[in-house]
Amino acid sequence: MSAVLVRYRVKPDRAAENAELVRAVYEELARLEPPGFRYTTFVHDDGVSFTHIAFTEDGHEAPLPGLAAFQRFTAEIAERCEEPPQTTRLSEQVGVYRL
Repeated sequence: MSAVLVRYRVKPDRAAENAELVRAVYEELARLEPPGFRYTTFVHDDGVSFTHIAFTEDGHEAPLPGLAAFQRFTAEIAERCEEPPQTTRLSEQVGVYRL
């Protein structure tokens, strides 16, 4: 399994727009139900920092790049951000509980 964590901070006046674009990604995922993929997004207490975590099981492709909603989300991400996305590939899973 591969895991990716992405963190960034949007401009305060763009936070609601960003959240709506993220929700659209989840709506498309719910329609398509891609196998071997799990995804979660959190907004921090400050209301402008977001963290996305994606898990892709071995033998499956991450579906996000092919989603129209994800393409809309990423199209203007640089303009929405105060701090650009920082991507971390997570390697060895030490433990998990009900995830």
